[in-house]
Parts: sequence; C-alpha cells; structure tokens
Amino acid sequence: MRPPTPSPSSSSSSMGAFRLPALSHLLSPSKSLLSSPLSFPLRLRPPCLKSTVLIYGAAASRGISAQSLAKEDISPLAAPTADRKPSSRYEGSVTPRSADFNAWYLDVISSAELADYGPVRGTMVIRPYGYAIWESIQDYLNVKFKETGHSNMYFPQFIPYSFIEKEASHVEGFSPELALVTIGGGKELEEKLVVRPTSETIVNHMFTQWIQSYRDLPLMVNQWANVTRWEMRTKPFVRTLEFLWQEGHTAHATPEEAEKEALQMIDVYKKFAYEQAAIPVIAGKKSKAETFAGATRTYTIEAMMGDKKALQAGTSHNLGQNFSRAFGTQFTDENGQSQHVWQTSWAVSTRFVGGIIMTHGDDAGLMLPPRIAPIQVVIVPIWKTADDKSGVMDAVSSLREVLHKAGIKVKVDDSEQKTPGWKFNFWEMKGVPLRIEVGPRDVSNRTVVVCRRDIPGKPGKEFGISMEPSVLIAHVNSRLEDIQASLLQKATSFRDSNIVDVNSYEELKEAIAQGKWARGPWSASDTEELKVKEETGATIRCFPFEQPQGKMKCFMTGNPADEVAIFAKSY
Repeated sequence: MRPPTPSPSSSSSSMGAFRLPALSHLLSPSKSLLSSPLSFPLRLRPPCLKSTVLIYGAAASRGISAQSLAKEDISPLAAPTADRKPSSRYEGSVTPRSADFNAWYLDVISSAELADYGPVRGTMVIRPYGYAIWESIQDYLNVKFKETGHSNMYFPQFIPYSFIEKEASHVEGFSPELALVTIGGGKELEEKLVVRPTSETIVNHMFTQWIQSYRDLPLMVNQWANVTRWEMRTKPFVRTLEFLWQEGHTAHATPEEAEKEALQMIDVYKKFAYEQAAIPVIAGKKSKAETFAGATRTYTIEAMMGDKKALQAGTSHNLGQNFSRAFGTQFTDENGQSQHVWQTSWAVSTRFVGGIIMTHGDDAGLMLPPRIAPIQVVIVPIWKTADDKSGVMDAVSSLREVLHKAGIKVKVDDSEQKTPGWKFNFWEMKGVPLRIEVGPRDVSNRTVVVCRRDIPGKPGKEFGISMEPSVLIAHVNSRLEDIQASLLQKATSFRDSNIVDVNSYEELKEAIAQGKWARGPWSASDTEELKVKEETGATIRCFPFEQPQGKMKCFMTGNPADEVAIFAKSY
C-alpha cells in the first residue's frame, strides 16, 4: 500500500546487498557548533553515516551514494545540556514559525522531546512522548477498525522480490525506493528479499491460500507494522527511511463491495482527522497520475499545514482485480464459477504526528488537541517554604486523584530542580492543553488557577476555580472540549482563507506563487497536469467529494468539466 507520500517517477533493475554498517563506520558528531544570532540553544548536526547500503532504482541510475544522502531535508537537533541549577527560563526556545517554518518544525520535535535522529541517516528514534501520540491514534483507529469488521494480524517484513515483480505497475512505482537483502547468514540468498515497502503482494500470496469459496468472503484484516522506503530527502515524521503505520487489506466478492469498503475507510480517516486531531482535511479522489501504483482508484484526505503546503494524511485504494489477477487470488461463486476477488488497501502512518505538529503548533511549541494528548492536564505546585510545600502538595495529590478518577489524563510536575516559570514554558512546549497552578493562597481559598495552552498569557488564565471535585471536573472537561473545538475552528478558518477559486491557468499560477491552494474546474489531460506540476510545483491533491453544482469549463482547456480539482504544493 502506498503511504501518504508522493509517487516515485522511475525505476531500475540495479540490485545488490543490503548490509548494516559496522559501529566503527559511524562518524562522531561534528565539533563545530552552530550559534544563532537570536541566542537560541546551540545545535549539533546529527551524526553522518558511512554506509555500505546500496541504493537501487532511479537513485542508483543517477549515481547517488549513501554519502550523498547528507543533502536530505533535515537540520540539526538540539545538543544535550549538562545538569544545571534551578532555572526560571526554559531553554528549549524554538525558531519563530514565521521566520523559518522548517527550522521551527525541527526545533519543536527536539524541544518537545518527540523524536531524535537514528544513527542511519534518514531514520528517526520516536521518543516516549512522540510514541504516546501515535498510541492515541492507534487507540482510536483500532476501535473503529474492529467496529467495521476488521481483525488485526501480522505479515512478515521480508518479501520475495518475485512477488513485487508480479504486478507490473506496482514494481515500477516502488522500485526506486526498495531496500533489498541479498546475503543472509553469511551466504548469498537464492532470491533477493525486499524489506517491506507495503504488503499488497505478500497479502495476496496468503489470501490465495485462505480463499476458496464465496463463503470465505469478505476477508478483512489490518496490521500495525513498520515500513522501509529508501527516500532521498527525509523529514522527521513526514518522510523517513522507516516509519510506522497501519495497513488494512480486504477481499470481496463484488466490485460494489470493494468500492463501498474503500469509501468507508477514507471516511473513518476523515472523522479521525476532524474529531480527534482537529485537522479539517478535504476528502476526495486522486487523479490518475497520483493514483497508487496498482490501484484503479485512490481516495485521500488532504490537510493544509501551517506553511500552507498540503499533507496527504491518509489514503484508501480500490485495487480492483489488479493484484488478484497477478497472484491468482480466486474464489468459487454461488453459481460454481471461478472469479477473481475484488480488493482494497488503506493506511495512515506516523506522518499524521507531523501533521498535528504543523497544523496546530505555534512559537511556544507543540499544541495538542485534548482528545489525542498523552497528558491533558499538568498540575504545577508552587511554594516557597517547607510549610507551604506540605499544604500545597497535599492539595495537589487530592486534585490529581480526583481528575484521574474522572478519566482525565493528568500529570503532577513536583520536581524541585526547576522553577514554576520554567515548568510553565516546558509543558507549553509539549503542548499540554491545560495547566493547573496551585500555590499557598489557592490552598487557603480552596481554589486553583486554570490556564489554556491555546490562549497565551493572561487572557487564557482563569482564577478562583473551585477545588470542589464536581465543580473542578466539570470545569476541566468543559475547557478541554472548548480547546478541541477552538483548534478545529482556527485550522478551518486558516484553510478556507488560503484556498483560491480560479478560472484560468494564470490565476492558478498566481495563487500557487502566493503559497495558496488553487481550486478550479478541471478536465484536462495527464500531460497538462504534468505541465502544471513542472511550471508551478503544484499537483492535483484531489477532486473533492463535495463538488459545486452546475455547468463548468476547464480553466486549462475551456472544455466542459464535471469536477473541480484542488492544486497545491505538498510534502
């Protein structure tokens, strides 16, 4: 299954061994430190790698070596700092979003402790807080998958190369990104093995063994797994050599059932984006040029990031009978006739974490929608004397228990190495939706201060909120829902204000040049679609499901058009 990434454009048959580098091949981090004129923390460039991994496909044909991957789209992460005395200033400052969006994004990932670079260039280590966000995504989708009749299972990571070759468009689409294993146990393998780029081929190999009759249909499974794609330019969460995802695979007796399934699953993704991630995606159909290699139709959810680029956040593919014919996946129907099954596949990946960062984050760091936040409320106790501490901590312990029992994900930051001000900034950086402050005066008054992450400064602070359990629980739940709704509303307003309706190619070029999305009637050819991409850098993101009524003319050709398409630059 194709993940939410642009399609590769060329292939090659050049093959070789896939070997892990020895530890001695890892270079030490550069000794040169980059200092910022804005006094941001010093940065270290991630370690380079002298790798014996061979690059295949289009990359190999261009003579790209492992060392040349140093040009990937990444920048340094923050250098580790030594333990210090209590500080009132959180040192995880980030580049302003408006100054350099890419640097801001990478700074947030580092300072919010979401991920770090792996020793192999292009890989990342997902840290506990970043993984907890992925777990929130998993928790929601797992329930939805099972509600819609799917079962979780697991397929092997290694796939015979001959499987990839069986579906012509599939091998052509994926060849530039394949990582191959040719040596195992010190011996040359009889057949090269592909490190899983997607699982349609191996799924069909197994479906062929499991499906004999119409009684075996529909067969609907999902797996949570890792995937390897040898990307030339990488960006944490958005595009890495290895990433995590779920991929669903189904087999059906009729084309109508397969189409219904493909549409159902893109709707599951759309609801997750709106209701959980507070991202107002646009759902629609991909153009022929952007359709998954091996599918008859691809459906997508497209999200506008804070820099107005599009992010393909999830896809669902109607595979028709392309793979079942290639693998001979057949069943005997009710009339005793042999038929090929109709199939779908669909996926979202850890790319969604990147989408959440780029949609909601600000200059203070990450901003998480409450429904997917690993921590919804952080309580920061404030005291000066030992007597103050005792009373404050007793109250804080009680508050934590009350909120925890109410099902609210709460954390107490009672560390004494940092001041309250440092803690405020730190938890803002990590995007925790609500902060509760408790000091001696609050304890005396039996009240707390509640601060919203999405409203900076004093406007986001509420004083004198009662500690009485029923009052506090109701107030916290209400504010969490307010934040969830506010983030969606803000993202929707931003999206809508940056989509331009166009009626000519010149208007499209102007909109794209301004960094906006262009929406207009389209019935032009694949060649003209490629022209738009070459001249503007924009692609058709989708033909939205929601279409205007009435007669239209294609802005490119002047011919009648039945649909509008959305064009944008993308990740």
